[in-house]
Amino acid sequence: MDGALTRFRFMAYVVGVGLLLLVAAMFAKYVGDSETMMRVVGPVHGFLYAVYLVLTVDLALKARWSIKGTALVLLAGTIPFVSFYAERRVVEGVRTGKAL
Repeated sequence: MDGALTRFRFMAYVVGVGLLLLVAAMFAKYVGDSETMMRVVGPVHGFLYAVYLVLTVDLALKARWSIKGTALVLLAGTIPFVSFYAERRVVEGVRTGKAL
């Protein structure tokens, strides 16, 4: 389970940073009228979020999370800064043996 947790932690940070970049790209697109950043960051974030989903489900199956807990962690990658919070909670829960 340590490998699954490590992969999840890495992707949670990557997706969190990617989401912040996506927000900056959206801001540049709608306020600065520049779509260049959005054309690059949007698809990259989408791909990385898909990888995050797969790795989260892998960890959820190994840690025997509830469907509700799994869904909440999956959604954490869609709200800025929440993936960082969810990562901390998940690590605490997995290390102490608490299921989500």
